[in-house]
Amino acid sequence: MSDSRTNDGTSHQARYKVGGMDCASCAAKIDTAARRIAGVEDVSVSVAAGTMTVSHDGSADLAAMEKKVSGLGYSLRALGKKGRVEGGVPSSVLPDISPSGREDAPSHDHHEHGPGCRHDHGGHHGGGHDHEDHDHDHAEIEGLHGHDHAPMDGPWWKSKKGRLTIVVGLALVIAYGVGHLIPAYDSYIFTAAMLFGLVPIARRAIMAAFAGTPFSIEMLMTIAAVGAVIIDASEEAAAVVFLFLVGELLEGVAAGKARSGIQSLTALVPKTALLEEGGKTREVPAENLTVGSVILVRPGDRISADGIIVAGTSAIDEAPVTGESTPVSKSEGEQVFAGTINGDAALRIRVTAAAEDNTIARVVRLVEEAQEKKAPTERFIDRFSRYYTPGVVVVAALVAILPPLVVGADWSEWVYKGLAILLIGCPCALVISTPAAIAASLSSGARRGLLLKGGAVLETLGKLTAVAFDKTGTLTLGKPQVTDVIAFGRNADDVLRISAALETGSSHPLAMAILARAAEYELDIPAASAAKALGGKGVTAIVEGEEVFLGSPKAAVERVSLPMAHSRRITALNDEGKTVSVLIVGGVLAGAIAMRDEPRVDAKSGLKLLADAGVKTVMLTGDNARTAEAIGKDLGIEVRAELMPEDKSRIVGELKREGFVVGKVGDGINDAPALAAADIGIAMGGGTDVALETADAAVLHGRVSDIAAMIELSKRTMRNIWQNITIALGLKAVFLVTTIIGVTGLWPAILADTGATVLVTINALRLLRR
Repeated sequence: MSDSRTNDGTSHQARYKVGGMDCASCAAKIDTAARRIAGVEDVSVSVAAGTMTVSHDGSADLAAMEKKVSGLGYSLRALGKKGRVEGGVPSSVLPDISPSGREDAPSHDHHEHGPGCRHDHGGHHGGGHDHEDHDHDHAEIEGLHGHDHAPMDGPWWKSKKGRLTIVVGLALVIAYGVGHLIPAYDSYIFTAAMLFGLVPIARRAIMAAFAGTPFSIEMLMTIAAVGAVIIDASEEAAAVVFLFLVGELLEGVAAGKARSGIQSLTALVPKTALLEEGGKTREVPAENLTVGSVILVRPGDRISADGIIVAGTSAIDEAPVTGESTPVSKSEGEQVFAGTINGDAALRIRVTAAAEDNTIARVVRLVEEAQEKKAPTERFIDRFSRYYTPGVVVVAALVAILPPLVVGADWSEWVYKGLAILLIGCPCALVISTPAAIAASLSSGARRGLLLKGGAVLETLGKLTAVAFDKTGTLTLGKPQVTDVIAFGRNADDVLRISAALETGSSHPLAMAILARAAEYELDIPAASAAKALGGKGVTAIVEGEEVFLGSPKAAVERVSLPMAHSRRITALNDEGKTVSVLIVGGVLAGAIAMRDEPRVDAKSGLKLLADAGVKTVMLTGDNARTAEAIGKDLGIEVRAELMPEDKSRIVGELKREGFVVGKVGDGINDAPALAAADIGIAMGGGTDVALETADAAVLHGRVSDIAAMIELSKRTMRNIWQNITIALGLKAVFLVTTIIGVTGLWPAILADTGATVLVTINALRLLRR
């Protein structure tokens, strides 16, 4: 075991992949069993992700816990800690959501099953494990454990769950045929057919009871089937067991579909890569690539690893990772992501992250861990179900006993009704109603570049009534762009060309803006010599035989006189929040260049979407008031400028005291306090480590309109959850009444349970649609 066993007062975590967990009932049993181990502090189980995280104090016997869970019929595979790879995906692209203090989980499965280890969820009792997703360092004998919990990747009839259902169905058909031929023995024949399916169900029920879940669906099913045989309704008992297995099979198929929603992202990464070594190229498995390797990506190929371009320029289709529909032109020195598609030119890329730490792998981990964090509604439903199921058992017992005792009614009739109520009362559909919807939404959001750290975040997003935005890098692009080239004594092309000559080789943001515009216009930039920076004023050099100066208007006035018309023009540009550099060539005023950090393309429309949804918006920025007001006026947003980090946090607090539910959107270190103070902190893609780690959610591709998309996704999810709860409780209420008045019996009762579970899951899967 790689978990520490020292009880030092700190909390440790072990994380597992759980096989065979198809429904909320499974999750509840696993949760209860794990919590009964001394030293376990908290357990988070996600049906949709098929994972479990156990928080413990270091003294917990995890081997005993694994044995107990395995005894229930579920396979466990420990997931180790994913540390940050040096030179890997920067946190500025994707938040590292690994909980602090997590220790490595056990490196191998523990399958010391006790008696009854042949139990499984869904009737896998005939063979051994499917080891597709297990890393074992020892051989296992096929059939030893007697249950199969592999994902249902292939056709349903090839799974052991499917085969058991088919066997029980055939046994039921044969029983009908033989029963009609030998009617005197039909009750024995149907009982025998029933036992094919009931034996594994009963075994699971007993194991669950020992693990702390006496009121499991398997126990209710077992009592109902045995009771039906006792009152001479063995035909119905056999049919009900078959329908139960069909329902579980459908649940498994639906759960597999939900789980594949986010896991399908991993299929985007190619299995192989073209590795360059010693001047030669050879094909290798992508998972074997190491940090620092150089790979060749041909036009049209998917990129097989996160990396930095070392040679080549090409348009990259990043839609699989960021949801951005327009290809992005990238060249030497720029970051590319695994799973994206290279466009029209070959690229040489230096790998910056191992396969298990690339962008898509981290998105999948983020969503899987987020699915384990329960929303308030989900926690309420869980608490409700703890009392609901025992309550149903009491009601069923009263229905079966009171009428015969009080009014002398027929025992057989009312026991039959009581057994039917037991089946109706299973809380599976109700308990899965919330996590199924949340899991689908988290997956759907991740595929669109909207990363949410849990169900509580998703639920709260829909309640936001105010959103505070940072300016630089959030509402704006975060880097200045040339907005105006003004010709005074020279033409505009000359002004830009000579200015670019002065700035060649500089990494200053304003210099980069000028060089980018010159490159865009494909200007022939002359050479500059004797270049010299003048602190706080500008830069001078000799270009084409003349002394040239580029700098602030104030410094320019010290060299030449500035006509009033030109001065007014520069002042007007300043009032628009633009920085102006004046160009002087040979002692003569040549022109000026205005630059500004421009708003994102969708900033105005994104803010309007929020306003239309009734959400108040405000810009919180440390920038000077004039620049901020100019941007704010363009975008139509309230502005608070010249703020320190503590001021932003204070304003967020003021909005909350005014009754607003506040979201804060930012990307800088100075945003971290306000992100933490807000009800929901949202980091923009490309932000700093601190902002992303402090935030509750992240927008991968940095679109302002995605904030409104997050809020709408939350509202859709909550509507879906209430629809699911209505379906689950509504069907049960209808069948409860019809059973008591004698209209329906055992068959419709089991359909009410499994049918509701399948309907709820299918309804939740609608959220996977974009």
